[in-house]
Amino acid sequence: MTKVNSIAAALLLCLGGSVAVAPVAYAAEKCPIEKRKSKAVGQSASKKVQRSFEAYTEGNLDEAISILLETNAKNDFDKAYIDRMLGNFYAEKGQMGTAIKYLKSAVDADILGGVDHAQTLRLYADLLIGEKKFKESIPMYYKWMEFTCKEDPQVYRRIGIAYSEQKEWNKVLEVADKGLALAKEPDKGLYQMKLTAYFNQKKYKDAVKVLEIMVPLFQDDKRLWVQLAQFYLMTEDYTKSLATYDLAYKNGFLETAGNITRLTQLLAQNGSPYNASQIFAKHMKSGLIKEDEKSLTTLAGFYHNAKELKEAAATYGKAAEINNSGKLYLRQGRILALDGQHKSAITALRKALDAGVKSPGEVQFELALAYLNQKQYKSAYKYAQLAANDKKTARSAKSYIAYIKEKARVHNVSL
Repeated sequence: MTKVNSIAAALLLCLGGSVAVAPVAYAAEKCPIEKRKSKAVGQSASKKVQRSFEAYTEGNLDEAISILLETNAKNDFDKAYIDRMLGNFYAEKGQMGTAIKYLKSAVDADILGGVDHAQTLRLYADLLIGEKKFKESIPMYYKWMEFTCKEDPQVYRRIGIAYSEQKEWNKVLEVADKGLALAKEPDKGLYQMKLTAYFNQKKYKDAVKVLEIMVPLFQDDKRLWVQLAQFYLMTEDYTKSLATYDLAYKNGFLETAGNITRLTQLLAQNGSPYNASQIFAKHMKSGLIKEDEKSLTTLAGFYHNAKELKEAAATYGKAAEINNSGKLYLRQGRILALDGQHKSAITALRKALDAGVKSPGEVQFELALAYLNQKQYKSAYKYAQLAANDKKTARSAKSYIAYIKEKARVHNVSL
């Protein structure tokens, strides 16, 4: 089923006619390929060429090559013709270095008939790029276009690959645009090439523009939706990033724990922590998000922000148990106290002290408050005094000590 949505539809309308066919740039005069007449090899070479071709058609590639290697070419044309055949045969055999050597010889002779020379140029360029000879391949592709008077989007794509490997990003953009202008159908590879070039130039806003064209054109490509959402994040367009992640999620395009986490973080940051908690919990239950201390802490944070205090406390407690984290037990204790569950808060806070925390005074002060709310003034006084010895909580603890003393006096409790 085609997945159509408001953003994709809007982007498609914005695209307008940017994918168009450009006129051939070459002059209308007779093309070099048409001027170059076909010729036959000389009589002495002709028999061996014929024998070689017969061996090839019978599947005897090595024999076909051997016959050609024994052929004594009488002139430049015969030599170029035989070199071309050898280049093709060695390429089929997978011996690309040797194939390139013979094809170069045939190309450099520049004497073969129009169709043969064009095919040799193209194969030579393709083999060069296949063998990572990127710099050498580029002029060969341009020679092919000049000789045939053809501009081919796939050739521009190959030139773009060669420039990409050399990190010449402006040239990549130039040839990608030429290819896209010629393409009869939207070419994902050329668009991806532009995207990569802008990314490597750190031109993220330009990259966004490319993706805004690609997403509606290739709506079923899950990866593009995620890329667009990520680039919106990089350009700090959080509203569009969330909208794109959300649409991708609803269409079933977010398939990794990382993408689900980013979606839920954006939801929480944009005022929907409850929705974030529900989505995160669902995918933790399914097993997509691994249930560990980090993920449980994230989920507890969503619950906390959504003021779902019971779930937040329980989840922080579950996270704390995994590695006996004093820091997480402290968070659990604070939330339980905030929810009025002071007895449970005391249990969690004592676990925090036992597990160890960076600043014990923080836990001791929370314990003092929890015991105070339970009207256990002796314990409250004890922990307030301990908290007063920690620089981080000394001031707050000291302000409560007098209050606890007064409460104890009123209730006839000996401290």
